[in-house]
Amino acid sequence: MSRMVGTVSRGLRAPIIREGDNLIDIVTNSVLEASKDAKFEVQNRDVVAMTEAIVARAQGNYATVDDIAADVRAKFGGETVGVIFPILSRNRFAICLRGIAKGCKKVVLMLSYPSDEVGNHLISIDMMDDKGVDPYKDVLDLKTYRELFGYEKHPFTGVDYVEYYEELIKGCGAEVEIIFANDPRAILNYTKNVLNCDIHSRFRTKRLLKNAGVEINYGLDEILNKSVNGSGYNENYGLLGSNKATEDKVKLFPRDCQALVESIQKKLFEETGKLVEVMVYGDGAFKDPVGKIWELADPIVSPAYTAGLEGTPNELKLKYLADNDFANLSGDALKEAIKEKIIQKDGNLVGQMASEGTTPRRLTDLIGSLCDLTSGSGDKGTPIVYIQGYFDNYTTE
Repeated sequence: MSRMVGTVSRGLRAPIIREGDNLIDIVTNSVLEASKDAKFEVQNRDVVAMTEAIVARAQGNYATVDDIAADVRAKFGGETVGVIFPILSRNRFAICLRGIAKGCKKVVLMLSYPSDEVGNHLISIDMMDDKGVDPYKDVLDLKTYRELFGYEKHPFTGVDYVEYYEELIKGCGAEVEIIFANDPRAILNYTKNVLNCDIHSRFRTKRLLKNAGVEINYGLDEILNKSVNGSGYNENYGLLGSNKATEDKVKLFPRDCQALVESIQKKLFEETGKLVEVMVYGDGAFKDPVGKIWELADPIVSPAYTAGLEGTPNELKLKYLADNDFANLSGDALKEAIKEKIIQKDGNLVGQMASEGTTPRRLTDLIGSLCDLTSGSGDKGTPIVYIQGYFDNYTTE
């Protein structure tokens, strides 16, 4: 009988990871124990993935609010700073904002609208249209914003982020002025010193600010890109990808991950004789169609992965073949024709109609999204994900 099961994704339970823990041994042992418990065999081209959180925790990659403040003060001189395009998040940004505010005399906070970069809405698009506001041109001060839109609260968290961020900045001893705009150059009417906090559009923002005459400009990826007073850091992403650890401490995005994934791959090969692909993953790259939130608040889905995960899928669309090339076939004849087509497919199907509709995304983004959905972000206790059959196709027995 033909094989009936395709891709399987399993969340693996693991010990609570502490600073200094040996992830090479922990991940390897977790896979081996799970294979015994769930009665599956480790195979070539299986994938084992671990959350970026346990990697950062094992590394001890943490920093305090005071560390952030010290870096901001050193880079901006402790005066007025325009803080533009932050995401609306108590977990992701609020604690960073505390550090920024402690390192400044005044914060001019510029929020994008109607939503932040990852889809957290301040106001609805319909409300904005109803008030005749043009998000491409109009710059609103706080008084105008309140007159037009009132005190909107986030539908999921119940937080008025405008008020929340305002009070947070004041609570850190800094003055605050809040404006709303989507053109980064608008901030230059208030201050020439700018900290842009956007994630995926940060390079464009820096380019526009530079051409418009900004005097001091850093991105959030350049705050804590080096250790401050012995703190953690990330040389590539700074505070991007950080999360709240305690009321006064953030966990930074992990660093030096490539050696880790390659060491785990080597250890698993020594233990099983199978070449398993390994990756570190953070947020998945998908969007919630109801809440409108784009999940990817990390700078990338995967900061490190083994060589076999490079590239994009190279797949044929089975329903296209069934409805077009083999529309006159059915049953076993159709099955065998499609199998033969898969066996003979080109190494690169880009642009061919038979691949139209297959997902044109990087493997690490696809697999990372699968892992993020499998592991969850709450109390499942499965920070390691084991995937089998991802690289199989209709011909695999």
